[in-house]
Amino acid sequence: MTVLHSTFSLERTYPVPPERVFAAWADPAAKKRWFVSAGSHELDFRAGGRESIEGRTPAGGELSFVATYHDIVPEQRIVFSGTLTGDGALATVSTTTVELFAEGDGTRLVLTEQDTFLDGAEKPEWREQGTSDWLAKLGKELQSE
Repeated sequence: MTVLHSTFSLERTYPVPPERVFAAWADPAAKKRWFVSAGSHELDFRAGGRESIEGRTPAGGELSFVATYHDIVPEQRIVFSGTLTGDGALATVSTTTVELFAEGDGTRLVLTEQDTFLDGAEKPEWREQGTSDWLAKLGKELQSE
């Protein structure tokens, strides 16, 4: 039984104002397009609200992500905690902060995530790469609007 702690920050600049970036997080249909690769998705985007994704692991097992939103400041900040469970076993517990900064006509997004990885079910580099991938999908979503 092992526990590994990790923290990473990712920064992206999008050529749209903060209200558009924030809306892509807040709107359930938009969020599903860039955040969910497959499976069911529910989003209650408010402080105290929850988000859940039910899907499958690459091997076909059950995969579940459940988040609770703790702090939302429109167009400025989103703070949530989440759990990732695979095949019924808790794999990761995380706290994520998303900060949005207006820069000219665009937005600088800074995402900081603090993770607890349990029993080797997930690795820090996998989580950081996956998060980077969905921030790239967010950029494509913002370009297509």
